[in-house]
Amino acid sequence: MELLSFFQWHSRLTIRALRVRCCAAGTPFLSIGFVRSKVWLIPAVVLAAFGSLAQDQSLTLDEDLLRSAEQWARQNLDENALDALDNLDREKVRTFFAEVQKQFHGEYVIDLASLKETGHALVPLLESYEETLPYAIWLKTRLDYLDVADEFRLIIPPPRSVPGQAPRPTPNPKPEKEREIWIHKVADIRWPQGSKPYVLKLKPIFAAERVPAELIWLAELESSFDPRARSPSGAAGLFQLMPATAKRYGLRTWPLDQRLNPETSAQAAARYLGYLHRRFKDWRLTIAAYNAGEQTVRTLLRRRKAQSFDQIAGALPAETQMYVPKFEAILMHREGVRLESLATPPTEPVSRHSG
Repeated sequence: MELLSFFQWHSRLTIRALRVRCCAAGTPFLSIGFVRSKVWLIPAVVLAAFGSLAQDQSLTLDEDLLRSAEQWARQNLDENALDALDNLDREKVRTFFAEVQKQFHGEYVIDLASLKETGHALVPLLESYEETLPYAIWLKTRLDYLDVADEFRLIIPPPRSVPGQAPRPTPNPKPEKEREIWIHKVADIRWPQGSKPYVLKLKPIFAAERVPAELIWLAELESSFDPRARSPSGAAGLFQLMPATAKRYGLRTWPLDQRLNPETSAQAAARYLGYLHRRFKDWRLTIAAYNAGEQTVRTLLRRRKAQSFDQIAGALPAETQMYVPKFEAILMHREGVRLESLATPPTEPVSRHSG
């Protein structure tokens, strides 16, 4: 997407979101039209009225698990974006995204296989509307999780049933088997479309933050190097930063979402990765924490008295169980290096003003 058209797309979504917030707050919306520069301008008086509305409202995993799938979807998905769909398709999308988030956060990898057919069918629908395109990009980037789960379903036999007892879940694949299957899975995958300029531009940003430049390939897992990607739970941009994480590293999410800017999102992601590695001293655990959350990884290490990713892998969220070995395979395929061989960042972060 050309730079101007990207900003036009983002500006339209920004104005649409502003209108929704105005209505919710009972404040008149001041539309000033489309100016010659083709960038929407937003009056400062209107923006000032919404300072309190820009606070992070992301859900914790524990809160999410207490809600039904329908409640979760209605509280997380952008209803304004879903309005582009007809009623039947809207409900299908709500139900699917609620289920995929539930299964990603669940314990069993093979449970994701049941979502494969629906996931592949929904991508063309979501791609056909400008409002839902960011969700399509996010989902398309993750379809291979559903595909790999289906492969594991075929090769891992279910536990033998015991009369009078409830069926036991199929066990998770071992980390070494995950790494093996992902190496084969990514072997023939070409660079994502439009990724080469980002790779050249973002590697120096990671290096400036004193984290290995090769880690920019996390953007392939998160967004296929498309800054328009948005998750159903509110993560956005090349590196799929949640609002709270973005703000923690100096990014604004309103009125213009700096997560959608490749350079600022890369800088925030690099700082976050550096922080995580200083805490865990291990790249696999760092990448797991980037996906599942620092507290999730820390809690499992403590409970299991473990020190490595492989020792806790089977108890991590299903998405994370695949996310780490997939990244290892991508890193080997794109850079020819092993994750564990990457340089160790300095013990202290780069000292500079965030913003």
